[in-house]
Amino acid sequence: MADGEKIIQINIEDEMKSAYIDYSMSVIVSRALPDVRDGFKPVHRRVLYGMQDLGVYSNRPYKKSARIVGEVLGKYHPHGDSSVYDTMVRMAQSWSLRYPLVDGQGNFGSVDGDSPAAMRYTEARLRKIAEEMLDDLEKETVDFAPNFDDSLQEPTVLPSKIPNLLVNGASGIAVGMATNMAPHNLGEVVDAIIGYVDNKDIEDEELLQFVKAPDFPTGGIIYGVDGARDALLTGRGRIVIRAKAEIEESGGREQIIVTEIPYQVNKADMIKKTADLVNDKKIEGISDIRDESDRNGMRIVYELKRDAIPNVVLNKLYKYTSLQSSFSINNICLVDGRPRLLNLREMITEFVKFRHEVVVRRTKYDLRKAEERAHILEGLIIASDNIDEVIAIIRSSKSPEEARERLMERFALSDLQSRAIVEMRLRQLTGLEQDKLRAEYADLMALITDLKDILAREERRMQIIKDELIDIRTKYGDARRSRIEYSASEMKIEDLIPDEEVVITISHAGYIKRTNLDEFKVQSRGGMGSKGSTTRDKDFLEHLFVATNHNYLLIFTEKGRCFWMRVFEVPEGNKTAKGRAIQNLLNIEQDDKIKAYVKVKDLTDKEYVQNNFIVMCTKEGIIKKTSLEAYSRPRANGINAITIRENDELLEARLTDGTNEMVLATKAGRAIRFNEAKVRPMGRNASGVRAVTLQNDTDEVVGMICVKDNTETIMVVSEKGYGKRSFLNDPEDGEPVYRITNRGGKGVKTINITDKTGPLLAIKTVADEDDLMIITKAGVTIRMHIDGIRVMGRAAQGVRLINLKGTAAIAAVARVPRSDEEEEFEGEDGIIVAGPVEEISDDSTEPDDSTEDTTETNSED
Repeated sequence: MADGEKIIQINIEDEMKSAYIDYSMSVIVSRALPDVRDGFKPVHRRVLYGMQDLGVYSNRPYKKSARIVGEVLGKYHPHGDSSVYDTMVRMAQSWSLRYPLVDGQGNFGSVDGDSPAAMRYTEARLRKIAEEMLDDLEKETVDFAPNFDDSLQEPTVLPSKIPNLLVNGASGIAVGMATNMAPHNLGEVVDAIIGYVDNKDIEDEELLQFVKAPDFPTGGIIYGVDGARDALLTGRGRIVIRAKAEIEESGGREQIIVTEIPYQVNKADMIKKTADLVNDKKIEGISDIRDESDRNGMRIVYELKRDAIPNVVLNKLYKYTSLQSSFSINNICLVDGRPRLLNLREMITEFVKFRHEVVVRRTKYDLRKAEERAHILEGLIIASDNIDEVIAIIRSSKSPEEARERLMERFALSDLQSRAIVEMRLRQLTGLEQDKLRAEYADLMALITDLKDILAREERRMQIIKDELIDIRTKYGDARRSRIEYSASEMKIEDLIPDEEVVITISHAGYIKRTNLDEFKVQSRGGMGSKGSTTRDKDFLEHLFVATNHNYLLIFTEKGRCFWMRVFEVPEGNKTAKGRAIQNLLNIEQDDKIKAYVKVKDLTDKEYVQNNFIVMCTKEGIIKKTSLEAYSRPRANGINAITIRENDELLEARLTDGTNEMVLATKAGRAIRFNEAKVRPMGRNASGVRAVTLQNDTDEVVGMICVKDNTETIMVVSEKGYGKRSFLNDPEDGEPVYRITNRGGKGVKTINITDKTGPLLAIKTVADEDDLMIITKAGVTIRMHIDGIRVMGRAAQGVRLINLKGTAAIAAVARVPRSDEEEEFEGEDGIIVAGPVEEISDDSTEPDDSTEDTTETNSED
């Protein structure tokens, strides 16, 4: 031990505790957490201040990054060159910062995680937006503190005009705490601050009308805003970000095209990990992955196998890869040197408080400088008014000091004024220069009055803050990059969609589309029709119906499953479009097919769902009625709507109010009519009761209608294009044309079936003001007015509705609203357009007896 030294015994636990607390506070305050005022950590602040020191402004030439790093390192930030260079690089990357602050030239890395070039190769300068953060720094707007060796002064905060903490966010790990703040859109944030300035009592919820969610530099889709809402209201929240992906078709195969990825996701790593999952069979359906990104933008292509369902593959990519990631928001920053968790309103409050302080300090500085200049001008004006005497005093003085003292004594001037007079140039004695002095003095006095008014009135200061923010928004504001997708509980998307009538078409192979009703043209009976849609080989249009965009669709499959969809969710396509595979929209099994639909106004209205029913029938003549309430809770994978027996399948489903009459028609041309009350309500899993007795093993039910308005007529159409209308009840005496019986009977004749007509295909209720849409298996459509088809007897054979060539047959028939537009279509490719059609009479009839059978079959499971 050296002379004079001594050992002091201390407790090591106390020493460790004290040293660690000092270290942790240093990390918290001086390294890891941003300041709420300018949104910067010390290293960011020092880089920008050092670049301003070097004069590398946005309108000056670039300087080598090594020069900038050396400047910052030597003067302000003695923590290693990599920390400074990495900070500067990040501030130059457009995928890291929503509004980059450094303009880099050279290789500054990539979204693939490539490292930037060494600092000796790259160059940089400030961006214009960064200069707004340094503006007024020389006007004593912020406090300065000594640098690490007390040789220089550095700002403790930048007088930023931009709410940088909100628009660029921040992240950092301190000791015992961390921060992760999301970037937001500058225009939205400025609007929110102006809203706060206009009304200091504005509620947190009201600010959310301006700032709805973060806005990430890489775009993507914010999937649901509950997490963003929590973060904006409380300071903490978790946001789910999805890549922007679209499904396209190329060369007969479908592709998933990704053009935007979630924030902070390494694109190259994501593609590599996805390829590994494909090779390990954890994700199936992808044949190739290509990165086609270039300087024009990002493009990642996932080539799908022919049998792959794009939506299923995309959902797996979201589940297992970084195409979907989460961003946990934790708004911890330094307020008055202490870490605090802040919500949106508190961050805006602190920023406005800071900007107010900057405006006050800047105004005081400008006022002081103006008053100092005015003071000197007063002396110069006095001298110019007494120029001969002033010159005499100066000439007779032995030294400048004596001249100053004599001038001060003679004209009652201050030391500053007398110095200015002594140092005045001879050219200032000209008349023009004297006028300039007086004009400058007058302007200064007006400026001083204005500056004092600013200091006296808070509303003036707040208006200045607003005007500067509006100017910032005009210069640097841009559109949102991250799209927000609201969930059903967050926003009623139907409010944004007009409730227009549309035509929904579904092909036999399961392709669905939504088309504007106006695209379908009216055509006279007997015409050949117009090309209705393009379908794949051996496919044909099977379902066609009219709905409005706001309707719900309950979709029933032949296996008895029920799925939900809103009409506006059906992909839109023109009249000739093929549509999208229904499996891409619903989780329907590949060996299942859609057989029926029900249009429902609202599934959330309790009274409505309790007082309405779904009535279903099968090809084997089974009928079942279930309360609509059983189908009012949508599930992504659907539910079991009816238990289908072996060798049977669901045929129709109808929405009823419990007071209708049911009419079922069979392939053999017979129909049965009974009251809906004959079918008691059952549970979802019941199989139903007997509705009609079929003629033979080849007979089957072809359709079911619900009848409430007896003014409507019954329209039946056969497979070979014959059809007719019949009254349900005689319009003159009200007697039933179709006799009301118990369910389970054989029914009565509804059309006379011959080889020429082919078997019965469809039964519909129609009125004179309706149109009839017929679609053939070849995809040809024809539209005709119902009132052009005469009402005939129940047992008549009917008239020819459409000319069918060769073995062509009708695929589907639909009742649609009347269109006033009428257009004749000519035949194509040598096909003859049919002329007027004569009614084909057939007097053959069968007895109307109906064997009643009310035995229930497996009514409930």
